[in-house]
Amino acid sequence: MFKTLKEDIQVIFERDPAAKSVLEVILCYPGLHAIILHRIAHYLYKKGLILIPRLISQFNRFLTGIEIHPGAKIGRRFFIDHGMGVVIGETTEIGDNVTIYQGVTLGGTGKEKGKRHPTIKNNVVIGSGAKVLGPIVVGENSKIGAGAVVLKDVPPNSTVVGVPARCVKKDNIRIASPYVVDLEHGKLPDPVEEELQKLRKRIERLEQILIERKGEKDEAV
Repeated sequence: MFKTLKEDIQVIFERDPAAKSVLEVILCYPGLHAIILHRIAHYLYKKGLILIPRLISQFNRFLTGIEIHPGAKIGRRFFIDHGMGVVIGETTEIGDNVTIYQGVTLGGTGKEKGKRHPTIKNNVVIGSGAKVLGPIVVGENSKIGAGAVVLKDVPPNSTVVGVPARCVKKDNIRIASPYVVDLEHGKLPDPVEEELQKLRKRIERLEQILIERKGEKDEAV
């Protein structure tokens, strides 16, 4: 337990340059408070208790603005930056070294029983306001852009953006330690902008061709 807590504190210093001291982190980081309370609730939930873990979860939500169902499985070195509005559903499974930002939802769809929430593999970064819905899998080392709505599986080593989310980069394998997480979730490709740029260039080229042909006709006259 204490080893896990030490890792939870250490990962904040690694991923948040605003963190200045251990005391500040312990007292002022709601993401840390949320994960500590969740680990207690999850332990009791696995023992077969229902009401007490749910009460802890509700207190967690009141205290931090982060709602984590006690049934959710969360790995080591999990970091929630800021965290307000984060929702993590009952059958969610989160691997190691995962980072999520404020407003993220790991939610379910429909009223089906059983597995209905996402599985997030190791070393994933989920940007602010992203929604990952249903029993889908987000592969290792992947990145989900801010505001994306993910409804389908995400391959490992991929980047997805948009509504609904589209894969804009594959096999971006990181040459780094397993504990190094790329947090640049705001610097992602924009496929819509790229297509618009292609169209602009094509239109400019067509206009240039028309001007040249018009000039040739004037000279002929």
